[in-house]
Amino acid sequence: MGLFWRRKKEEFISLGLSAPDESVEQARIEEAAQVEQVAQWRAESAPVVAEPEVAEPVTAEPETVEPVGIPVEQWAAEAAKLFEPPSRAGARPATAGAAKKQIDESTLEELEEALIGADIGVQTTLEIIEDVRRQVSRQTLKDVEELKRVIKGRLLEILERAERARGVASESSVGEDARPYVLMVVGVNGTGKTTTIGKLANRIKADGYDVLICAADTFRAAASDQLAIWAERAGVPLIQQKQGTDPAAVLFDSLKAAKARNADVLIVDTAGRLHTKTNLMAELDKMKRVAGREVQGAPHETLLVVDAVTGQNGLSQAREFLKVANVTGLVLTKLDGTAKGGIAVAIAKDLNLPIRYCGIGEKADDLVVFDPKAYVDGLFE
Repeated sequence: MGLFWRRKKEEFISLGLSAPDESVEQARIEEAAQVEQVAQWRAESAPVVAEPEVAEPVTAEPETVEPVGIPVEQWAAEAAKLFEPPSRAGARPATAGAAKKQIDESTLEELEEALIGADIGVQTTLEIIEDVRRQVSRQTLKDVEELKRVIKGRLLEILERAERARGVASESSVGEDARPYVLMVVGVNGTGKTTTIGKLANRIKADGYDVLICAADTFRAAASDQLAIWAERAGVPLIQQKQGTDPAAVLFDSLKAAKARNADVLIVDTAGRLHTKTNLMAELDKMKRVAGREVQGAPHETLLVVDAVTGQNGLSQAREFLKVANVTGLVLTKLDGTAKGGIAVAIAKDLNLPIRYCGIGEKADDLVVFDPKAYVDGLFE
C-alpha cells in the first residue's frame, strides 16, 4: 500500500488512490455476513419438502402441525442469491447463448481513437495497436474484455517501469541524513504549482514533520501573497522577501533558516516559467547550485507540476525542464475535471519519469499518492 510521505516515522497517513480497493474489502465483509446468515437459517429452520394433502382419518388424531421453515426451493434460491459474486450484483443477466463481442477492425479503430484522445500519445498508441493486431491474427486475443485487460497491462507496465528507471519514486530512497530534505517545485504558471506546494506542506506536516516553505517566486506579482495564504492554512512558516529579489538569495536564506530550526523538509517554490524562457531556466539552474552548496545532495527531489488538461504540450514542458532542472518526478494536477490525463503515460514512456502525486480537487487534502493501477483503471471508466 502506497503511503503519502515517509522518512523515519513508523505510522503514516494513507491516502485515497493508494488505499486498498474499498469494493474488494466491502465484498469480503458482505461475503462473511452472507455465510453467517445462511448458517443461522440452517440452525433455526431446516428445509422441508411440502407433503401432498392426505385426507384425515375418521378416527380422531392429534391436530397436524404445519411444518416450520422455508420450502427447499425457496431456501436454495435465496442461498444462491447470497453467494452471487458482488462484482456481478445488479448486472443484467446474460442472454442464453450470447457470445462476447469479437474484435474486428472497427474495434481497433475505436480503441486507437480513444487512446489518442486520452493523450496517451500517437507513438505509444500505434505500438499498442500493432501488438494487439499481431495477437488477434495469431488468435491469442479473441474478445473485447480480454483486449481491455491486455491494454491495461501494457499501460501499467509503462508506468511501473518509469518508477524503477530514474528519478525519485519515494522520498524514503533518499538517506535520512539529508536534512533538511529539499523539495523543489517547478512548472509553468497556471498548472497548479502554488496549490500543490500548499497541499504538500499540509500533508507532510500532518505526518509529523517540521516543514518550511521558501517563496522563491519573486518574479510574479502576488505570488508570495498567494503562497502565504496556503502556508497559513497549513500552519507552516514561510520565508519570503520583496518582489524582484534574486530567487537564489531567498533560497539561501531559507536554507539557513531551515538549518537553524532543525526543519525536516524545505519546500521551494520557483518562478512559473515557460520552458522556452532561457533566462528563467538559467535562474533555475543557479538555484540548484546554491542548494547543493548548502545541503549535500540538494535538491533531493524536483517535482514538475503538469496540468492534465495540457495534453501533449505537457510532454514538451517535461522534456525541457528535465534538461535544466533535473526533474525527478511529476505531479499531475486537475484530474478532478474532464481530463483523462493520459499524458502521464506519454511522459513515463518517453522520459522514464515517475508520477509522484495527483491533484484531484482544491481542498488541502486533495493531493494523493499516484497509484498506477487505479490510474489505468480510471482511463477505461
